[in-house]
Amino acid sequence: MSEVIRLLESRDRPSLEALLSDISVFSTEETSVALELIDFALNNPGQTDYLIYVLAQQDEVIGYHCTGKRPLTDGVYDLYWIVVNQQKAGKGSGSRLLRHAERLVNEAKGRWLLCETSSRAIYDKTRSFYAKNGYEVVASIPDFYSTGDALMIYGKSFKNN
Repeated sequence: MSEVIRLLESRDRPSLEALLSDISVFSTEETSVALELIDFALNNPGQTDYLIYVLAQQDEVIGYHCTGKRPLTDGVYDLYWIVVNQQKAGKGSGSRLLRHAERLVNEAKGRWLLCETSSRAIYDKTRSFYAKNGYEVVASIPDFYSTGDALMIYGKSFKNN
């Protein structure tokens, strides 16, 4: 079965809600924020703040990424969300989605792609994923989310743009 990465469609919303709910590290609040961005993208056709692409195999949604240009910059992009079905994790789907987001940044002549995450131990796999894919810690803010939970910002520079 072939996989395809395509723009978000309204029929994807129930699958994405289920996918987000199954991610054990996400709090209810995190899932709610992710769904808000999905709903914003679906309800505002033509908007470019949150570009959401799904990785699908046939009609099954495997994962998605939400990427957008950071306001007030001349080429910095944020990877707001990248999520893969936990039963499909470890098979390269996340890396395929990340490479797709990087292509979007490159095509737009972007200079950076930034990814924010938590320093908590439950996000160890997330931080390893970014490092494995060539991202480096470019900033850290201690006690950002809560006492003892730093904001970790990973980034990849696209200097040739």
